[in-house]
Amino acid sequence: MIRLLTIVSLLFLSTLGTWAQAKDSTPAEDREALRKYFQSKFPDIPLDAYKDGAYIFDPKARAQFEEIEEFPPWEFDVEEGEALFKAPFKNGKTYADCFENGGIGIAQKYPLWDEKREEVVTLPLAINLCRQANGEEPLPYEKSDLLKIQAFMAYTSRGKRIEGPEPTGKALEAYKKGREYYYSKRGQLHMTCANCHLQHAASRLRYELPGPLLGQTTHWPAYRSKWEELGDIQRRYKECNKQVRAKDLPYQAEEYRNLQYYMHQMDIGLEFNGPSSRK
Repeated sequence: MIRLLTIVSLLFLSTLGTWAQAKDSTPAEDREALRKYFQSKFPDIPLDAYKDGAYIFDPKARAQFEEIEEFPPWEFDVEEGEALFKAPFKNGKTYADCFENGGIGIAQKYPLWDEKREEVVTLPLAINLCRQANGEEPLPYEKSDLLKIQAFMAYTSRGKRIEGPEPTGKALEAYKKGREYYYSKRGQLHMTCANCHLQHAASRLRYELPGPLLGQTTHWPAYRSKWEELGDIQRRYKECNKQVRAKDLPYQAEEYRNLQYYMHQMDIGLEFNGPSSRK
């Protein structure tokens, strides 16, 4: 049986050596325990600072990040994304016709549970569902105009707080599957997401600081220096699986969407600041 690390136990453990079932805790309880863990481990770091990821642990890197944000490398992507967002489909409609509030200032609500589809829907998936509903072909999930549209929509949500209802019913089942994936060991290296982003948050791994779980969904899509382009959070999932020599999954796989849903729930209340820049 796949076993999970109980988040609550992190308040009392300095390592990830103790594994236990985590079937009954609610998202609200998980979120509270996670925040208590980080606030206990890093008492000088305010909760709102976690939106900036690993930069909160490295003053020099943070200073460089703030300089980059003055003239961000994603700025032109946002401008192009706005033009694409407003361009009409062949039927005369636009993306604005598919989304609440015309698609403006709503990125902080994604991923969300879609009651009609009975599945987690991410913002990139929602963009492609909009296209298909209007007779257009879906766009590739990486290295395409979809990322620019996502960047524009994210930009309109900057400064808003990540939000979402408490999962119940089938949504709660999806949340638990995402949580299970986060704490399950995978690959030839037999590692979990938590090994890097909880156990070793603020620790150097190959000269890099892994971003903490708290705040990991606040800033996407992101322009990474490593990629020299925009990318979505699921590109990071794919990279992480490759790094631990685990099975890679396609973009928008159910496992990745459920994982993203779990992580989003952990960040509810934090400030959304996508798109952003990362190493």
